Amino acid sequence: MVGSERALAVVGGTLCTGLADVTDDLSALDSRGFWAVVLPFSGPAVCARFTDVRPAQPWPGAPWRGPRPDRWRSSLDRDGFQAGVRTIRDAIAAGDVYQVNLTRRLSAPLPRGAEIGALGAALAEGNPAPYSAVVDLPAHGVRVASASPERFVRRDGDLVASSPIKGTAATAAELSDKDRAENVM
Repeated sequence: MVGSERALAVVGGTLCTGLADVTDDLSALDSRGFWAVVLPFSGPAVCARFTDVRPAQPWPGAPWRGPRPDRWRSSLDRDGFQAGVRTIRDAIAAGDVYQVNLTRRLSAPLPRGAEIGALGAALAEGNPAPYSAVVDLPAHGVRVASASPERFVRRDGDLVASSPIKGTAATAAELSDKDRAENVM
């Protein structure tokens, strides 16, 4: 066994335990087993292979108790946000861009004893997204809870598929003017 006995992944209604391997080598995904893959914002991929796979049950633990409101930090302060808006307005006026999403990252330290599985359950209850997941590999510094209405990527053998919602259609001929504009932005 690699890592912690607490290691688990819950993906698409499937609970995975029995962590057998953790690697950043994407070619390992060609080997047998159920793999959960986390692609961080920066740094190498985290590929975790599990041996025990079964239908997930509702979260049995305590409800999620997240960070206190005063512990949250933004990657963009007020001045940075205002400067970003000015830059975007200038780029739109110059015709360089059509639309821009100015985003920021919010972060806070997890309280002691916080269970990422409880966060995943809270997300699923409040946002029943079809592509939700929890990957908890504490010994490897990976604790992810996600709820998304769209699939980022799926791999089945040599086939890799993505199913984003925005600006997609079965064929290019079926794209609306709005979808076409979004795709060429």
